[in-house]
Amino acid sequence: MNCKDCQSVLLDLLLEPGAHSNVAVRSHVASCAKCNQELKSFEATFALLDTWKAPEPSPYFDQKLAVRLREEQAMPPAGWFERFKDRLLFNTGRQFRPTLAGVLALILLAGGGTIANLSGFGHSRPQASATVQDLQILDRNDQALQAMDQLLQDDGLGDDAPPSS
Repeated sequence: MNCKDCQSVLLDLLLEPGAHSNVAVRSHVASCAKCNQELKSFEATFALLDTWKAPEPSPYFDQKLAVRLREEQAMPPAGWFERFKDRLLFNTGRQFRPTLAGVLALILLAGGGTIANLSGFGHSRPQASATVQDLQILDRNDQALQAMDQLLQDDGLGDDAPPSS
């Protein structure tokens, strides 16, 4: 038995010293000085607690408690705001944990979406292949040649025409 396992069952050894399951613990405590010291510390604490006497309640405790209970019952019920405030102040907050987790998840999603949008993630332009680029260049050249032909035809009509007198 190791010290960690022994320390977890030391209180069982104190509360039920004659139990059959404590044989291994007793042998470990006899061989380990650290666990033996821990057992002696627990025994001293239990001995101190045995000497402590609880104070006696006041002889009129029950009557005072009954009067206070009647006063609380006679009070008008608290409004929704007062109940909500009491719930926030006097409970552990465990019922708010799922809501808080959901809100934090939404914040992370919105923040992640915003960062992805700002960084240009998913907004890259598709790259055209070399063939498409060559065809676009030829198309532009063809348009330029047609424009030049029109200009030359317009100029050529004026040159071929006989001069007017």
